[in-house]
Amino acid sequence: MNFFRAAMAAALVVACAGQPASATTGNVIFNGTVTATCTLTVNSNGTMTVSSNLQSLSSHNSGGSAGSVQVDTTGGVTLSVDPVTSTTVPSSDTTSTTWTPTFATTGAQTIAETGTATALTVPGTSTAAVNLAGTKSGTNRFSAGNYQATVTVRCE
Repeated sequence: MNFFRAAMAAALVVACAGQPASATTGNVIFNGTVTATCTLTVNSNGTMTVSSNLQSLSSHNSGGSAGSVQVDTTGGVTLSVDPVTSTTVPSSDTTSTTWTPTFATTGAQTIAETGTATALTVPGTSTAAVNLAGTKSGTNRFSAGNYQATVTVRCE
């Protein structure tokens, strides 16, 4: 009986030896979705200096500097600056100040200085220069002392 099985197996091997093997293939599909996203990294804070007439305290004035924010995005988002809501002023400064935040970008997308929400359509890395100007009107002037204001940069 074992001899019969071995003979049959050998006969099958010889019979199939000349036949090509049957090959099949299959495709594996990969899907992915990238949602519009944005990451902000504050590189540096800004500095405001006062004008010679004491009516402007601004990062645009001589000796002032813009804050710097790195913007990494997929595109499909909007970059903006919120109105200033948090300020610290000397107690001697009792007159109102109008605060105006602006930004401009260079890099993957170039935006001229604006205070208006702007679409970022291009993916990549840009650097936003964030400026702030405080102004007094009429006969009002900035007082001696320390000033601080917070500008919120928003990407959504």
